[in-house]
Amino acid sequence: MCRYIFIIISLILSSTALSAQLVETIAKIKPSVVGVGVYTPTGKPRNTLQGSGFVIGNGQYVVTNHHVVPEQLEKDLLQELVIFTGSGKSATVRKATLVDSSKRYDLAVLKIKGKPLPAMLLANESLYPEGSYVAFTGFPIGSVLGLYPVTHRGIIANVSPTITPVDNAGHINIAMLKRLRDPYLVYQLDATAYPGNSGSALYEIETGKVIGVINKVFVQQSKEGVISNPSGITYAIPVKHVIELLEKNNITFQK
Repeated sequence: MCRYIFIIISLILSSTALSAQLVETIAKIKPSVVGVGVYTPTGKPRNTLQGSGFVIGNGQYVVTNHHVVPEQLEKDLLQELVIFTGSGKSATVRKATLVDSSKRYDLAVLKIKGKPLPAMLLANESLYPEGSYVAFTGFPIGSVLGLYPVTHRGIIANVSPTITPVDNAGHINIAMLKRLRDPYLVYQLDATAYPGNSGSALYEIETGKVIGVINKVFVQQSKEGVISNPSGITYAIPVKHVIELLEKNNITFQK
């Protein structure tokens, strides 16, 4: 009996310590969390939020998902790619340009104008094990309620290939066929993300280091193509692919 009481107390203390660490980590990384969207001078609304992103490197680069960045801007409407920084009424708009992107890994790097912003640190390329406690901060329902970053936490539930075998060939779609040729590993999380979370940094609770990028579209289409009603499972692209994209473009980053 005493043994079970000891175990319960240990779990409570561990959970309390983890919560305290998360409080500190959120305060540290929140200034690096940005929204990614489009500014239309003549539009109503003028600003539209497409997804989330996070600042890296020298404070003038932002990482997000490839699918978050518009394929084409309306020149006649003078549209511009922008990022939104800050929160609530203090939120500001900064112009951005696309540096490079990877459709395969659904990643994009933007360069922002103006003064550098606080940057997040990147973890190393090694995959984190299942059971690791993680969190992500972004904009799960866009800017409907204003620009207020929201944090979700959970664990890495699984590390698996982007493609899931199916029993019936009729369940295979085009996206799945492309990934069948050369699948790569992704994190599956037990925390629920929403479309606006696409591009959010997945980070260690203890250190705030980025270990992946939340993906809510491309990976889900491949792995859950056999499910008629999507399960709401969240996936994240490992940070090693972010590092590859940064090194390709000679962008320095902090670890």
